[in-house]
Amino acid sequence: MTLLALGLILWIGAHALKRLAPTMRANMNAKLGEGPAKGIIAGILVLSVVLMVIGYRGADTPDVYVVPGWGLHLNNLLMLAAVALLGMGSSKGRARSWLRHPMLSGVMVWALAHLLVNSDLASVVLFGGLLFWSVGQMVLINHYAGPWERPEPGPAKGDVRWLIISLVVFGVIAGLHSLLGPWPFPG
Repeated sequence: MTLLALGLILWIGAHALKRLAPTMRANMNAKLGEGPAKGIIAGILVLSVVLMVIGYRGADTPDVYVVPGWGLHLNNLLMLAAVALLGMGSSKGRARSWLRHPMLSGVMVWALAHLLVNSDLASVVLFGGLLFWSVGQMVLINHYAGPWERPEPGPAKGDVRWLIISLVVFGVIAGLHSLLGPWPFPG
């Protein structure tokens, strides 16, 4: 559980550094150059993911609540929405102008979906921590980045492409999940 918590702290800290400690980040860029500074931050993020995965997989923690029987069904629907939200910001259609933070919204929905079907303490720490991070990042960005300049909506065919890609990615994720983790569907 210690590795999981350390990974979460590194993840949150590395992402918050630019907005909460801009002078420190600017000093890193000045001393090392922008590319190497970004490389160090990326390395910290990779390390944080590795620590979270090792910490989560190695944790043997008690259940904190009872998983609802309908949770798996809602989880799968929310996961489809999360995948779509994660891709929305990169889409070329009209959808990209709907939300300021589509990727962070996708992480938020992903975390909520996983809290529906995972009731152990390690899951609450991991998914709850990433839910906290995604909401916190939205607040920080809104506060420090100023007003949102809504991108111009693209053509409808971009939305169709985005939805098809989202379905394919959801299928790939579900397939990998069934190989590497628990079976993600009822039955």
